[in-house]
Amino acid sequence: MFMGEYTHAIDEKGRLIIPSKFREQLGDQFVVTRGMDQCVFVYPRSEWDLLEQKLKSLPFTKKDARAFTRFFFSGAQETSFDKQGRVNIPLPLRTYANLEKECAIIGVSRRVEIWNSSIWEAYFTESEESFSEIAESMEDLDF
Repeated sequence: MFMGEYTHAIDEKGRLIIPSKFREQLGDQFVVTRGMDQCVFVYPRSEWDLLEQKLKSLPFTKKDARAFTRFFFSGAQETSFDKQGRVNIPLPLRTYANLEKECAIIGVSRRVEIWNSSIWEAYFTESEESFSEIAESMEDLDF
């Protein structure tokens, strides 16, 4: 399980150090793709394979299903770490998530998310204000 929050700088070539704790769990090959809320999702290959099966089962006759799978898969790329523990984030994903300079790398259960630090801070602040209300609406989960 991925958890925690880290900050690292992305270099001009799009290389970003991923915390060693996350590298161990991601393994040698993993997938990066567009995420929700203007971030990049990073999946271990095994998790990506499960997600791919679920997405394949969406009805291609539904416009929203086609749009979602196009969005998700068109940005996906299998990748690995270099010898310094960095991942090269492809330019289209860096542009999508506005990844420049400082990045927040967060663990979110079965995936890692990479955010522009400023966007993450704004998102977190906004979500923090309604955290109690969100938790109340999820009372069936028995927190």
